[in-house]
Amino acid sequence: MPIYNTGKKKDGLTKYRVRVNYTDELGKAHSMTRIAYGQEEAKRLEASLTRNDSKAACNLTVSELIDRYLAAKKYEVRESTLDKSRRILNRYVRPLDYRISKLNVAVLTKWKQGIDDLDLSIVMKKNIYKEFKAVLNWAVKMEYLPSNPLQKVGNFRDAYEQKRTIQFYTPEEYKRYATAALQIATEIDFYDFYVFFSIAYYTGARKGEIHALKWTDLDGSELHISKSLNQKLHGEDRITPPKNQSSNRTVQLPEPLIEILAEHYERGKQYKGFCDDFYICGGMRPLRDSSLSKMNFDIAARAGLHHIRIHDFRHSHASLLANAGINILEISRRLGHSDIKQTLNTYSHLYPKEEERAIHVLNKIRL
Repeated sequence: MPIYNTGKKKDGLTKYRVRVNYTDELGKAHSMTRIAYGQEEAKRLEASLTRNDSKAACNLTVSELIDRYLAAKKYEVRESTLDKSRRILNRYVRPLDYRISKLNVAVLTKWKQGIDDLDLSIVMKKNIYKEFKAVLNWAVKMEYLPSNPLQKVGNFRDAYEQKRTIQFYTPEEYKRYATAALQIATEIDFYDFYVFFSIAYYTGARKGEIHALKWTDLDGSELHISKSLNQKLHGEDRITPPKNQSSNRTVQLPEPLIEILAEHYERGKQYKGFCDDFYICGGMRPLRDSSLSKMNFDIAARAGLHHIRIHDFRHSHASLLANAGINILEISRRLGHSDIKQTLNTYSHLYPKEEERAIHVLNKIRL
């Protein structure tokens, strides 16, 4: 830890530059410089920095903290999740030009007000808060900060926000939708969209999981879901692991879907070069998200139905099973949820009330 005499003086005291070199926990070298006046003060500063290297090394800017956080998370989360975090943090948090030791309620409240003034949805604002909070929680874990000051500021709120109700098709509505989808498929002689929405409804699989399915993932009446395909990572298709460990699953298929897939496989065999390594929906290349979204609108319009998002077919699957009284554990397994609490929070209200049945069971227990 060198002490340099600058050759300059102030109030009769020689100006010294004290420098500390250190390597962070990611193996990256850093250097920090402090100024002292007088040889005695320089020596005291040198001793202080020697005792507090780790503390000094943590005097990071928000931007430097984000870099360390993203580097640490690179091998802990899915590539698509990391990419989303990076985009949000770079655009809305990195411009906060402060050292993390200077972050307090006043500074963060002003930052929050600036985000609030942007023309963003309340959902987007909450996502920004969630990402920033995760970064500061990591800083606390790494002992860069004693506590997370953003928690005192609180998340964004909409004074008129109402609890969002999930959208789904009832079995009757889905039959109308499927009929319209099959009509369009027959007219254009292209059945991949019809098959995609059939898989979505009968299995509850996520969009990316269906995109990634190949014929090799189909084993008789079972579908093996072990990967996801993202079309928005760096402008190209990327195969990634599924959302969580529980998303690696085998889903038993109902007879209607088995028949749909069998017919689709026979159609595929007519194409030159067809093999089991083809994508079930798309062939050599998965269907495009933009085309899928447009077709979803077209089918709903043809069927005379309200439009629901592609993700809402997953809700439709779960809602059908919940209303039929299927065990919540089985629904959670089929959906690939990492925690049954997520399934309960989303779908428990759909279960038929069984008060009378419960009382009937209890009434039997008597002397």
